[in-house]
Amino acid sequence: MSDVRVHRTRHSVDVDAQPGVVYGLIADAERWPLFFPPNVHVERLEFDGRDERLRMWATANGDVRSWLSERAQDPAARRITFRQTRPQAPVETMEGTWIVEERPGGGTRLVLLHDFTVTGDRFEDVRWVETACDTNSRAELASLKGIAERWALLDDLVLSFEDSVRVHGPAELVYDFLYRIGDWPELVPHVSRLDFTEPTPGVQVMAMDTVTADGGTHTTESVRICFPHAGRIVYKQTATPVLMEAHTGEWSVVPDATGVTVVSQHTVVLRESAVEQVLGAGAGLPQARRYVREALGRNSTATLNLAKRHAETAVRML
Repeated sequence: MSDVRVHRTRHSVDVDAQPGVVYGLIADAERWPLFFPPNVHVERLEFDGRDERLRMWATANGDVRSWLSERAQDPAARRITFRQTRPQAPVETMEGTWIVEERPGGGTRLVLLHDFTVTGDRFEDVRWVETACDTNSRAELASLKGIAERWALLDDLVLSFEDSVRVHGPAELVYDFLYRIGDWPELVPHVSRLDFTEPTPGVQVMAMDTVTADGGTHTTESVRICFPHAGRIVYKQTATPVLMEAHTGEWSVVPDATGVTVVSQHTVVLRESAVEQVLGAGAGLPQARRYVREALGRNSTATLNLAKRHAETAVRML
């Protein structure tokens, strides 16, 4: 192992927010997809208050990558160390530290360190990992700075809600409808175009044109992670409409003794600077929250009802 080369990167940013706020955002990894552009989905597998194990999905140089990570939280020192326990090639090992420091004049200096090795240490593979590390770290730090500095507004900027429909049909048919997004332009009236690839089973990368209530069209891009055995599909929009900085969601199919409940969940970070541009002069965050709730809820409820009809019609035909 003595000839294995360890590559190191260091990124930092000054944040006009209290260190406790910054540390809290880093500690809450399950919300990273909402606040960090590269992160698609995070599942916490274990946590004892200090040590945790996470399954993470994120984009890297245009690809969707997944790995298991162990983290140790130290709120007293405001440090979090991490280590990938099952990295994805060409990464052989990856570990690092988040360091939150209080600046003498107030505010926070946030430092992110990475140490990694690459299988075979080939130049092109090392360059690929360095580029992904640099691009993602810069995006994460910039986004975290923006969120932390608007901490007082966060409750108004973040909007979470869900819609549900009761289905008297098999859960498998409901899930099948939600999974087969390639068929949505023919089955879902508000979807006018949808292109997608599935680079690995259960990971779908898609671009979709949606018809709005006023007859216009907006284009979004998303990554979906599918869990068929759990009846779940989680997603993150990687290109959002102008009114949203971030949008994550989940389709859940929940069977019980008498049928199925299918649920659509949304969490959105509003882009405050775009509110008047979209909704007109004088509009504020309350109007934006209502607008987004109605628009997303209308489309997701329509899709839920189509999934319901798909499952119940198939049952009647049988």
